[in-house]
Amino acid sequence: MSQHSSAVPNSIDDTLALLAKGEYVAERSLATAVFLALRMQRPLFLEGEAGVGKTEIAKVLAATLGRRLIRLQCYEGLDIASAVYEWNYPRQMIEIRLTEAGGAASRDKLEKDIFSERFLIRRPLLQALEGPKDSPPVLLIDELDRTDEPFEAYLLEVLSDFQVTIPEIGTIKAAEPPIVVITSNRTREIHDAIKRRCLYHWVDYPSAERELEIVRRKVPGAAEHLSREVVAFVQKLRGTDLFKLPGVAESIDWVKALVALDRNSLDADTVNDTLGVLLKYQDDVARIRGDEAVRILAEIRSGIQTY
Repeated sequence: MSQHSSAVPNSIDDTLALLAKGEYVAERSLATAVFLALRMQRPLFLEGEAGVGKTEIAKVLAATLGRRLIRLQCYEGLDIASAVYEWNYPRQMIEIRLTEAGGAASRDKLEKDIFSERFLIRRPLLQALEGPKDSPPVLLIDELDRTDEPFEAYLLEVLSDFQVTIPEIGTIKAAEPPIVVITSNRTREIHDAIKRRCLYHWVDYPSAERELEIVRRKVPGAAEHLSREVVAFVQKLRGTDLFKLPGVAESIDWVKALVALDRNSLDADTVNDTLGVLLKYQDDVARIRGDEAVRILAEIRSGIQTY
């Protein structure tokens, strides 16, 4: 993270430049959503397939704005103790034992002592609310669709007022709201009430031109011809009926793997041997390996585009 906090961008063009500085090649519509979220201090809700660069947006904003990145990775069964705060029970027990051994401290004083801030374990949401006023952090709530509806309801309360209430301490309110980025892979629908609190953007698979630019930035050591072939191959794959289409992250990984194998272009054997970098389900690998890989290679060779 940069030592100095940058001001938020003043225009959509500035936002595009800011993202580009973080090696993120964004469409103008996405840059517009990011700019408005920053300007209006509204959470940004990014939905789309896995691997299209939703999480990366939060990382790039934190890096380019010089803010701390606080990440809440969502999962089924996520609760307040893991997401917001919990009490340090082992330390509280030690404190109780020491107090008892030391003599007659009143019960009320002991209770006040052990439920003070020094025994509070701050989880991501509370950390984000307690960020500095002049440089609030970037809060990434990643893969919200993995959580349960009760947590969604609690999150709604947090996003409404940017505050949480801890019964033993009171209400903690953000001096300045954090920059909030929420992602979802749409394995289930997120409640409308959450979406209404946010600015929404669907992050789609990139065009061939944009994907090639992303690959050039992320794997600058790759041969230009190889990068073009990989992008053309992946774009063709996204038009087939696979269980899980490869994302941009897989394209980048595949180019890196091919560079590690000293390849400057694709051939059928190399494609067949490295499909596991690109596709993550055996049925998909089996479908493409062999004749289908040869067919796609022939197709892209006859029409590699000059992006």
